[in-house]
Amino acid sequence: MFQRRSQPQTLFGTALRMAELIFHDSVRNIRKGHRHALIGLLMNMLQTLLFVGIFYVMFTVLGMRTLAVRGDFLLYLLSGIFLFMTHNKTLKAVMGAEGPTSPMMQHAPMNTIVAIGSSAVSTLYTQVLSLAILLLVYNAINGPIYVYKPGGALAMLLLAWFTGIAVGIVFLALKPWAPKAIPMIANIYQRANMIASGKMFLANTLPGYMLAMFDWNPLFHEIDQARGFIFLNYNPHFSSITYPVVVSVVLLVLGLMGESFTRRHASASWSAGK
Repeated sequence: MFQRRSQPQTLFGTALRMAELIFHDSVRNIRKGHRHALIGLLMNMLQTLLFVGIFYVMFTVLGMRTLAVRGDFLLYLLSGIFLFMTHNKTLKAVMGAEGPTSPMMQHAPMNTIVAIGSSAVSTLYTQVLSLAILLLVYNAINGPIYVYKPGGALAMLLLAWFTGIAVGIVFLALKPWAPKAIPMIANIYQRANMIASGKMFLANTLPGYMLAMFDWNPLFHEIDQARGFIFLNYNPHFSSITYPVVVSVVLLVLGLMGESFTRRHASASWSAGK
């Protein structure tokens, strides 16, 4: 009798409310791994530095530095490692987002789209902040950093993030139906990206028979295009921006359809078995 009636909202108002929910849940996700957000950021930077150190030693010992693009070698490594990590971490975060049977969904404003969005946004925030700090430190130690087209390079980072969201939603929609098989497949996909992403070589240097082994992967195209935006002396001929965009949109639509179907058939027993 004395309940407040819900007022009809405009599309813009609904979008603002959804953005606010995603923001607050993103903050919760960032703090969920570590009580202090700074610790989580430092751990992410340390992981990146570990990757850079391993690949730097590997390229040096195996004499593969001559295969890199002419320019700053550390930027060459970072361009592949950061897009690879952003893609994989986003995929993992979205796939691990709270589902329809989670206790958080008992709160009225919360829904699975907010959970997916906040997982993706929190990962992007951590990755971009880590990249900015590492580049500032490298700039202070080594001198000015020159990026040919920074806007294009950032766009490729965002595209790698978007692809991670799309693939993650597909795995998220399938996971309740095969809770053991899907995480295993996702893990294999992430491990395969260590090589299939092409972060260790340039597409222009690959022979045709090897190029066919990698050009199915959207991340391969994104890393190669990013290097075209970062380095003045590299012009990618065998990769495109259109392909990863189209694949990501198709996977996102399929994933959202699958997630909607899964949500309608959700059972409390799913979460009980976790």
